[in-house]
Order: sequence, then structure tokens, then C-alpha cells
Amino acid sequence: MTSKLSSAIAAGVTTVIKPSEMSALQTQIVLEALHEANLPAGVVNLVNGLGTVVGAEITRHPDIAKISFTGSTAVGKTIARDAAATMKRVTLELGGKSPNILLDDADLAVAIPLAIAAAYNNSGQACIAATRLLVPESRLDEVKALVKAAVEQVKVGDPAQEDTAVGPMVNKKQYERVQQYIQLGLAEGAELLTGGAGHPAGLEAGNFVKPTVFVNVHNQMRIAREEIFGPVLSVIAYKDEADAVAIANDTDYGLSAYVSSTDETRALHIAAQLNAGRVMVNGFKHDPQAPFGGFKQSGIGREFGVYGLEAYLEPKTILV
Repeated sequence: MTSKLSSAIAAGVTTVIKPSEMSALQTQIVLEALHEANLPAGVVNLVNGLGTVVGAEITRHPDIAKISFTGSTAVGKTIARDAAATMKRVTLELGGKSPNILLDDADLAVAIPLAIAAAYNNSGQACIAATRLLVPESRLDEVKALVKAAVEQVKVGDPAQEDTAVGPMVNKKQYERVQQYIQLGLAEGAELLTGGAGHPAGLEAGNFVKPTVFVNVHNQMRIAREEIFGPVLSVIAYKDEADAVAIANDTDYGLSAYVSSTDETRALHIAAQLNAGRVMVNGFKHDPQAPFGGFKQSGIGREFGVYGLEAYLEPKTILV
């Protein structure tokens, strides 16, 4: 919300915010801060409610000129369809199934911890989560040992504690969804390296998921193709660089991708071939001046920087 709102305010347009019903409190805090900053009344407006009610009305309303939405691809498609009735402009930042390619020269002592962090960011509830880890066949056994050791050190628990890496799922429905995917991975024939179904020991009372890793995954399995939105990582082996690029691009999504190599030039050569709106090389990076958004079913348009600002503007010509 803050990235969208900052661009809208800078562009000089008024906004109506419909926050997720799962995040109304943090939205309220932002609105209180804007009030204390003496932002003029009416520039930012807030309407809470369900997406199927409030969100749908915003999408249909003729006085709304543009929709900027972050969420699932399924909901994004309904917004794009309904917005067409009044020719609304849309920016859609949707789902992802991001590949993380470890080249055969990668420093695994550095790359594996980064891979775990990229997969389990925000407890895996992140559109940019690197949930497909692509590794060379020649280093698969080495990767498996390091990933297993690293994941088993990941602390699950209260997110208010500084050493917690994975907190609860946002609600029970999402917990059950992740559990279904873990069961699906087993049914599809993937090998469970660590984690699995059920709650972590001592955390049975909440919506906590065991950090889970599947190996011997191929790219046609549903756990490799569908966005799980939880701490579930699929390890996929590849034969050579061309195979890695082909697997990485074989997806309906194209939001983010990751490449690790000790040879930056080589990594950049691979990055240039990936169909993703943002590719991160040797790290988990963010630049608020760089455009962010997805290819294919990961969305339409870009946020941040000049691109994000221009999304709230329309060219106008006056000829005399």
C-alpha cells in the first residue's frame, strides 16, 4: 500500500484504499500518520470490507479511473475483466513461482542460506518467494545435505521474537491450503527432504507450518507450478545452463528470478534469458527506484520509481 500511495500522492491524485481484511490494523496506522502529517482531507480515503463487496464496487464504479492491485492472479483476472467495462487503467502485481538458479560454480556456503531466506521470506507468504531451487545434477547431493541442515535450523514461532524466521500462516484457511500442497507433493512422488505435514512440535495451537523441502521434483508437478504461499521449497535438478533456463521459464508466472554464481558475467548472461520482471544476482535485493512487476500471469504494469509514478499519470496534449 505504501509504495502505491506514495506514487499516487506524488502524482497529485486522490485515492481510495481497500486494504486486505487481513491487514486493516497496519493500514489504520498509516492513515493516522498521514493525518498527523497534515495531508489535506480527501486526498486519501479508506474503505474497509471484503474484496467481493467493497473491492468489486470500486472496480465497477465509473468515477474510479484506475485500479492498482496486489494479490492473487485469480482475483487480478476478475479485476481486469470488470475494469474493462469502464476502460479503467489497471496495474496488477500478482502471483509468482520464482526460480532460483544455482550455477555449478556457485559458492554453496553463501548461496544456500540466501536460497532459504528467499524461499521463506515472510513465512513463504510472498509473491517473490523463490520456491523453485534449480541446482546442477552434479551438485545435487551436496545441495541436499546443505539445504536439510540449514532448514532444520530455521526457527518457527512468534514473529515478535527477533530470532524467529517463519511465523504463522495468515489464517486457518491458508494453513490448510499449505497442508494440502504438502500432501499433494507426497502423492506426486516428490521426496520429502525435511518438514512435512502437521504443526511443528510445541506449536499445535496456531497456524504454524513446518518449513518443508521436497527434492526429486520435476517441473510438471503441481508443487512446482502452482503458488503455495507458504514455507515449501521444491528442489529441481538440471543438466546444463540451457536446461536451467528452460525449466526456469517453463511457468505461467514471471515476477522474480534469482541467479547465483561466482562469475558475475556468467550470472548476468543467464539473468538476461529469464522471463521475469526482476532478476536478482547473488543476493536478495531491493531498489525502490527500480521498476517492479511481472511478466505473463504475474501481472500488468510496474511499480516504484519513475515507472510507478507514471502509472498514475495520463498524457494530455493541448494544441493551439
